[in-house]
Amino acid sequence: MTATRATLQGGCHCGAIALAFSTALVPADTVPRACDCSFCRAQGAAWVSDANAQLIIHAHRPERLRRYRQGSLAAQFLLCGECGVLVAVVFEDGERTYAAVNTGCLEKRDAFAPTASASPQRLSPEEKLARWRQLWIGEVSVQLM
Repeated sequence: MTATRATLQGGCHCGAIALAFSTALVPADTVPRACDCSFCRAQGAAWVSDANAQLIIHAHRPERLRRYRQGSLAAQFLLCGECGVLVAVVFEDGERTYAAVNTGCLEKRDAFAPTASASPQRLSPEEKLARWRQLWIGEVSVQLM
C-alpha cells in the first residue's frame, strides 16, 4: 500500500519566499524537532523532514533570500531579509541538497503534534552530517525567480 502524499504550503510573511513540501507525513502524527542551539531557540524553530519527501522553495524576490550559517557552518538557514521569517535549513552535499522545514512558516503549523527537543550540537560533525543525510528531505530545489 502506497502512502498518500500531501503538499504542505508555506513561506515567509511578506510573500517573497514560498515553499511546497510534498510528503506522506501526517501533521497530527508528526513531532517537530525543536533544536536546542541558540539560533533555533531565538527563532522558535521547530523542524520537520521526511527523507522521501520533496521540497521546492520559490524565492519570488531573490534579493530577499538570506542564508545564515552558525555553529558548525555546515548548514545554511534560509530566511527572508524583509520580514525575517525562517523557512528552512539546507545542507549541500556535493550535487545533492538536503533540507528541513520550519513548521512555523507552514500554513498548517498548528496541525502538528507538540514539539520534542533535539540536541544536534552534542553530535560530532560526522554524526551530524550522517543524521541529516538520513532524516532530512532528500529532494530539494531552491528556485530563484
